[in-house]
Amino acid sequence: MFAIVDIETCGGRFEFRKGRITEICILIHDGLQVVEKFSTLINPECYISPFFTNLTGITNDMVADAPKFHEIAKKIIDLTEGKLFVAHNVGFDYGFIREEFASLGYNYKRDILCTVRLSRKLIPGKKSYSLGNLCDSLGISNEARHRAEGDAVATAQLFDILMQLKTANPQYKNKGVDELMVRRIDKIKKYILDKLPEECGVYYFLDQDQNIIYIGKSVNAYSRAMSHFNTKEIKGRRMLNELYNVDFVATGNELIALLLEAEEIKKHKPKFNKRRKIDSFAHSIDWFKDEMGIINFKVIEYENARNALTSFGSYFSARERLETWLDEHNLCLRYCGLTDSESICFNHQIKKCNGICGGDEEVDDYNKRANELLQKYVFREPDFVIIEKGRSNDERAVILIENGHYAGYGYISQYEQINSAEELKSSVKRATYYPDADDLIKGFMKQNTRLKKVVLSSKQESTYFD
Repeated sequence: MFAIVDIETCGGRFEFRKGRITEICILIHDGLQVVEKFSTLINPECYISPFFTNLTGITNDMVADAPKFHEIAKKIIDLTEGKLFVAHNVGFDYGFIREEFASLGYNYKRDILCTVRLSRKLIPGKKSYSLGNLCDSLGISNEARHRAEGDAVATAQLFDILMQLKTANPQYKNKGVDELMVRRIDKIKKYILDKLPEECGVYYFLDQDQNIIYIGKSVNAYSRAMSHFNTKEIKGRRMLNELYNVDFVATGNELIALLLEAEEIKKHKPKFNKRRKIDSFAHSIDWFKDEMGIINFKVIEYENARNALTSFGSYFSARERLETWLDEHNLCLRYCGLTDSESICFNHQIKKCNGICGGDEEVDDYNKRANELLQKYVFREPDFVIIEKGRSNDERAVILIENGHYAGYGYISQYEQINSAEELKSSVKRATYYPDADDLIKGFMKQNTRLKKVVLSSKQESTYFD
């Protein structure tokens, strides 16, 4: 017996307050035909954004009086008990349902079968194995795409065709449907990665318990994830041995992918990520002008920084960076806080300092070199947005810098009229601030000099982003 399942959601992955199931359909199939159906909207207990309403047609009003997941959980358990859990891209539907049950404290487990993988085996050579494209190529009608019952019925019809093809093929005729699925671990993992699109975004590797073990970003998530299979590193092979599922968040552009990857790594601390795990910063390199107008740099405690250029997890790493700057820009030890504030610095004696500490160099000449450094680390304007590509042709992404620091990102319609800076800021999802986000943006802006930037003011004129 088979339980053919399809769900609709209001998020790309399960999140308790913004990514829940909004609709489910379960068709019980006896191997010949559908013998029972269960279909219902679900109140996700969170807001359904316009993006997912446009995708599925499910509105907040439609689910207001629908049962909550915990109210139908027993029904789902009973219907799927002892049956093979079947879905198109089964990892998504099964993973979401497992997460919903986990939020209730219940460990939901079923054997699974994916009609994408089965289609690749029995109908090779297709350019796309998405449900819509397979239905079109096989003459399966689905008037309710992206609705749970419509997609579940289409999946059941696809499943019928696949069963007929299995019976007609001598190679597979005497094998159970589950035996058709190659069980070699590398093949399974490759299939999992095949679920990733060739789009820009952030991808997540998950283990069998749905724990995130690695987070990466790429302008082509599929190609980047597949490259992990070519690794010869022991750590990389260990990661693949634990890989069980994948997830993906489309960003539309590389800058948001960079920022989201860095934030998510700090949040989840995946075991196989090496970089960007630090989420607490002990020291910063601060800058200021003293009473003589000389630009000073100094390593201070993070919480005391007022004009931090960059921040670090330890004093020693901050000092090491400052010493590097000192050498690269011919700065003075005194005005970098690395020697007594009244002395002529040692570097002047060995001709590595031009003598600002001894009155042998003009302030303007010294500040010119110091400013070259500042230009690399300080945003020219404290409040502005970067306009980048969105996740579709009629969407634009907005990355907000506020008070000299990264504040978050959001998406707006290409044709949306913005009447004020505050209105534009309201479209931004506020991010947890980490100092290295500023470094990522500055580095990206340096490499991509033609980025569209809009400086904000309280009297921002109406603007169309085209």
